[in-house]
Amino acid sequence: MIVETIAFYVFAAVAVVSALLVVGNRNPVYSVLFLILTFFNVAALFVLIGAEFLAMMLVVVYVGAVAVLFLFVVMMLDINFVELRQGFVKYLPIGAVVGVILAAELIFVMVGTGLGTAPAAAPTPALTEFTNTEALGNIMYTQYFYLFQVAGLVLLVAMIGAIVLTHRDRGGVRRQRIATQVERGRDSVELKKVQSGEGV
Repeated sequence: MIVETIAFYVFAAVAVVSALLVVGNRNPVYSVLFLILTFFNVAALFVLIGAEFLAMMLVVVYVGAVAVLFLFVVMMLDINFVELRQGFVKYLPIGAVVGVILAAELIFVMVGTGLGTAPAAAPTPALTEFTNTEALGNIMYTQYFYLFQVAGLVLLVAMIGAIVLTHRDRGGVRRQRIATQVERGRDSVELKKVQSGEGV
């Protein structure tokens, strides 16, 4: 029990520090690397509470796909970060309002006052009846099915946005135009009869 407590505090402290470094780092590549470190520590916390499936999905999906995608997008896009930092003061009021709203929502959820108490969580079934994967699937595909589909649509929009941002027209690059190739007539090809043993 003491070992689990020590491991919890170590993983939680590293996760919090790395999450702060994600936000406070000036280099976006380092921010993505610290994000990967945060995901690994959160996955370790999931293992400590017995949610091995969530830990595996966090590592496989977020570290193996999303974080790597972030890294490639940050490295591929030619973003002028100096210009972005200059507009920080301009958008500071909007960011402050959004931050206050999010903080208020978190306080209402944690304290349970003001807007009413949060709904009681469903009782956790015994591990002999359901595994972690079965319990998660029953909740996700029955009670939160529509929200799950909305999350998929959000990820689809994000993927299309990433493709649109990275797709740019470059001058001097020859591209295949199928319509022009189909419209070519017979005069573009010349047939010659070559006798056996002779060259063209």
